[in-house]
Amino acid sequence: MLKNQRVNIYCKDIVEIMQEGLLVVAEDGTIQMVNHALENITGYSKEELLGQPCSIFKCDACKLLRQASSGAWCRLFERKEQVKRKCHLMRKDGSYITVLKTAAVLSDDQGQTMGAVEIVTDISEMDRLDRQLRQLTRTLDEESSFQGIVGISRQMKNLFELVEKAAQSDFPVFICGESGTGKELVAQAIHNLSPRAEQPYIQVNCAALNESLLESELFGHVKGAFTGALQHRKGRFEAAHKGDIFLDEIGDLPMAMQVKLLRVLETKTFERVGDNRTISVDLRFITATNKNLPDLIARGGFREDLFYRINVIPIHLPPLRERKEDVPHLVDFFIKRLSRKNKKNIQGLSPEAMRIFMQYSWPGNVRELKSALEYSYVLAEGDRIRSENLPEYLKDGANDFQAVDLPSAPAENLQQRQKQELIEALKQSSGNKSQAARLLGINRVTVLNRMRKYGIDLQRDVVY
Repeated sequence: MLKNQRVNIYCKDIVEIMQEGLLVVAEDGTIQMVNHALENITGYSKEELLGQPCSIFKCDACKLLRQASSGAWCRLFERKEQVKRKCHLMRKDGSYITVLKTAAVLSDDQGQTMGAVEIVTDISEMDRLDRQLRQLTRTLDEESSFQGIVGISRQMKNLFELVEKAAQSDFPVFICGESGTGKELVAQAIHNLSPRAEQPYIQVNCAALNESLLESELFGHVKGAFTGALQHRKGRFEAAHKGDIFLDEIGDLPMAMQVKLLRVLETKTFERVGDNRTISVDLRFITATNKNLPDLIARGGFREDLFYRINVIPIHLPPLRERKEDVPHLVDFFIKRLSRKNKKNIQGLSPEAMRIFMQYSWPGNVRELKSALEYSYVLAEGDRIRSENLPEYLKDGANDFQAVDLPSAPAENLQQRQKQELIEALKQSSGNKSQAARLLGINRVTVLNRMRKYGIDLQRDVVY
C-alpha cells in the first residue's frame, strides 16, 4: 500500500517526462489536463488548452467519431472501447501533423464515466519516410504503373494523387466509371495505401446475389433464421471489422437493402438476420458503379440520401478513349506480363497494329484492350503482333476513325520525348533538379534517374 502511495506521488512527474502527448477530456469534450509533450506536439500551451473543446485540434478521426455519435459529445463515450487511429491534428500555427492516437474512456470503481484519456504519438517523420519509400518503390518498379494501374496521362496522374489522399481518410469513397476502367484496382489501391492496409479487405458484388442472399451475405444470420440456416454465420460487415469493405455495383443494390445499408453507414451498427442483438463495427466503405446514380435517383431507382452518404470522396475513372496516350504503355505492360507466363518472345506491336489500337475507341476500356492483346498474342508468330493477328472487330472499328500518325518505334519515341522534356525543364529551372521535377509533375529521384538513363550532362546539354 505504501509503495502504491509513493507511485501516486510521482505520477505527475511521470506524465510530464513522457515522450508521448497526453490529454484528459471531460464528457462534454473540454480539455481537463495536458502534459508537456502535447504542448510540444501541438504548439499550444497548457493555459491555451485547458477548458477548450478538444475539437480545437481539428482531428480528422475525431470528427468522424463526433458525427457518428447519437447523443454524447463523441462516440467514444458511447462505445466505451479503446480506439487506436492514425490521424492528422492541426497545430497552433495552422500546419498539420500526423499522429497515432490511442483513446479510451476513464471510469470510476462504480463504472461511472469520468472522462477520456488520449495518448498522442508524433509519427510525422515516419509518415514522411513511408511516403518517400512508396514513391521510390513505385519509381524503381515502373514509372507508368501505380498499384498495378497503368497510365502516364495527366488524367491518370491526377487520379493517382487523389487515390493517395483518399486512402489516408476514413471517409466513404465512391468510384465511378465505365465498365473495364479498373474500379476494382482503385479500390484495392485505396486499401493498400491506407492505415488499414494490415486489416481485412472484403469485396462484395451487389449485382451477383438476389436480395435475400445478399442480406445474409452482408449482415450474417443466426441458426434457424430461415430455411437452410443450419448454423450461425458471420457476415461481410463483421469480417471487415477494422478494415475496408468494397461494395461493387452499388447501383444494382435493391431498394430495401439500400435502407439497411444507409443505417450501417450512419451508425456503424447492424443486426444479423434473425437476431435482435446490435453489433458495432469499425470499417471504411468503398463503393463503385458504372451506372449514372443521379439519373437512377431521378427515376426512383436509388435513394438520394444514400448517394450523398457514399459520395463523400468521389473518384471518376476516365475512359480509355479520353487518354489515348496511355495505350502504348498499357500494350507494353500487358505484353510483358504475357511473356512472363509464356515462352513466346513477343516484343510489341507492329506500327500498323499499333495504329489500329490507337484509332479504336475501346468501349470496353482496359479490360477490352487486355482481351484483344491476349487473343492477338496467341496468334502471333514473330517477335511482333501484326495487324493480321488482331480481332476483326478491332480493325473494323478502327476504320471508323481518322488515322493517327504513329512512329515506328513508340517506346524509343517515348524515351526521346522524355529526354527532350527533361532538358527543357532543366533549362527553365536553370539546372535546379527539384524545380525541374515540379515542372514535369514527377519527383527529384526520377529526374536524377532519367539524367543517368539518357546521359544528360548539365554543362554539355543544358544551356541556361
